Amino acid sequence: MIEKFKEELEKYSQLSTESIQAFVKILKPQSLNKGDYFLRQGQVPKSYAYIKSGLFSYFHTYENGDIVIKKFFSENSFIASTAALIGKKPSLFAIQALEETKILEYQNTDFRQLMKKHPEIAFFYINYLEQNWVVAKEPLEINLKYKTAKVRYEEFQSEYETIESRLKQHQIASYLGITPTQLSRIKKAIKK
Repeated sequence: MIEKFKEELEKYSQLSTESIQAFVKILKPQSLNKGDYFLRQGQVPKSYAYIKSGLFSYFHTYENGDIVIKKFFSENSFIASTAALIGKKPSLFAIQALEETKILEYQNTDFRQLMKKHPEIAFFYINYLEQNWVVAKEPLEINLKYKTAKVRYEEFQSEYETIESRLKQHQIASYLGITPTQLSRIKKAIKK
């Protein structure tokens, strides 16, 4: 578990053995059952996690019950409601396990202290945020407003190729901003 965690860290920044060892010390292994929440909407988050195994949905539920899925997180991903953690405010999003999961959780306060003691971990964090929450976000914003649902689905298939079979149709439709019926029509049209 720790080897994959180290590999994921080093995708974003080269870290010394000392920094990695310090990071590993703040990790707490946890297991969540399918349907368990890592974070509920409206809760003030206190931690991040690295996913060893399993699948999570990052979503917002509106007052009328509509659910909009912003992102899916699977193995070797980091999860958190980052904006709420930074702002120390209630999260607009929930993070729920879609399968049995195993994670390495770490508290925000411990992580902040770690970044002060080991600035290279701060560089990892900056690079991670830039790549996953800034650079990756722009195309999603444009896609939802200007691309057809069919094109968005094809791009979803490319991005989430390894997990699509683990998702239910209504989850994919929610991510795409369409109904399950519309998704069925798109799938049929693609098969022809």
